[in-house]
Amino acid sequence: MRVLLLGGTGEARALAAVLVARGVDVTSSLAGRVTNPALPVGAVRIGGFGGPAGLAAYLRAEGVTHLVDATHPFAAGITANAVTAASGAAVPLTLLRRPGWTGRDGDDWTRAPSVAAAAELVAASPPGAVLLTTGRRDLAAFADDDLHHYVARMVDPPTGPTPPRFTPVLDRGPYDLRGELALMRGHGVGLLVTKDSGGALTVAKLDAARALGLPVIVVDRPPLPAGVVACATVDEALAQLLG
Repeated sequence: MRVLLLGGTGEARALAAVLVARGVDVTSSLAGRVTNPALPVGAVRIGGFGGPAGLAAYLRAEGVTHLVDATHPFAAGITANAVTAASGAAVPLTLLRRPGWTGRDGDDWTRAPSVAAAAELVAASPPGAVLLTTGRRDLAAFADDDLHHYVARMVDPPTGPTPPRFTPVLDRGPYDLRGELALMRGHGVGLLVTKDSGGALTVAKLDAARALGLPVIVVDRPPLPAGVVACATVDEALAQLLG
């Protein structure tokens, strides 16, 4: 059994650790978009494959017997490539996706189908400070809005267009409620914009928004490729791989 694990998430690192502990030959592949990423145990490969054809060629050349996609829920392009490559190389694919967040009593959420749609909702909202946690690659969608002050949290500095009124906050999760409350109060945040990433590492911002009575714009996840079913937990993915 030889596993290629497309990773970058906490679930991917957890799965890699279990597989390595069981003596499975596993290589974790990271896209290389983040400086100093958290590395899993075992062999690590950093960088792209050159699209689905390149990934399929890698699977064949390296004798990979199982492909796992445990990338971020919004990495739709990587997932599409994984589905195509697995089919082309006749390698079974396991997709691991943590569940999205669900609203609770006291939440004031508005769902947006895309980051662009979220930007339109922000532009139509009253002027004020917006905590933006969608990542540096999505800042361009908000770059034409000069009515709001964007407090944008990201791991690495932005390299593209940014809003005229912009405060970067370079930080990496996990985050806790106390810190999130301090961040929102310190910047006078009146609106939170986030992707529906799910998981416990970054959920504290939603808890803080609920505690402060702040509205939240939640960007929906891109749909999975047709016919693809995801495992929700590491245990489910492990059972599918080893079962």
